[in-house]
Amino acid sequence: MIRRVAAEPSAAAAVAEAEVWLLQPHAASGPDLDLALLGEEERRTLRRIGDPRNGVRYAAAHIWLRRLLGERIGVGAASVRFARETRPGGSGAREGRPTVLDPAGRTHFSLSYGGDSVLIGIAARPLGVDIEPVPDAARARTLARVLHPAEAAEIAADDDVALAFARIWTRKEAYLKGIGTGLGRALDADYLGLLDRTATPRGWVLANMDVARGHAAAVAVRTDRQA
Repeated sequence: MIRRVAAEPSAAAAVAEAEVWLLQPHAASGPDLDLALLGEEERRTLRRIGDPRNGVRYAAAHIWLRRLLGERIGVGAASVRFARETRPGGSGAREGRPTVLDPAGRTHFSLSYGGDSVLIGIAARPLGVDIEPVPDAARARTLARVLHPAEAAEIAADDDVALAFARIWTRKEAYLKGIGTGLGRALDADYLGLLDRTATPRGWVLANMDVARGHAAAVAVRTDRQA
């Protein structure tokens, strides 16, 4: 149902310090869906979700996120409180990435949905995680055109175009979540590819994860500890 996953063996120490959990909500049982643990905003979101399977995925993801965060900061799952940072370059107080109200100010998290799976990342540093189903090769080639030219070239040259695309795409989304912009930042602005690790944006390390079959996943972690 939920298990911790590890980064590739060559991952930097900052990545190794992060906790990354793979959740597969289709196997959720009663205790995993204790809606009493959710906050009011989460319950409102859940009521707006029309598809029952997506509702189970959302509820299980947020319940487990609360349990993991609560254990880390020393409060009950139902007592975990969230806020939002200001998006870089934005003016709205609720535009940026979600954060947990940790009295010690040392807990960061990231949540990603991909197909029927969910990835949860928790660390003492800002981070982002992403999980995606591996697309078919035709779609991978099409979507690769919006990426950094060096990333697109790597994908085109790989024997498994679809997997190469998914691995790079998840690195891209993990990084964009980590810096707080999400897909509001141009997808060709940064190189997050697999071949030239020295070109990774300064102050960040990335690694791919071994997750559910037919999926790719990645984590991006900031290398300093400033909030």
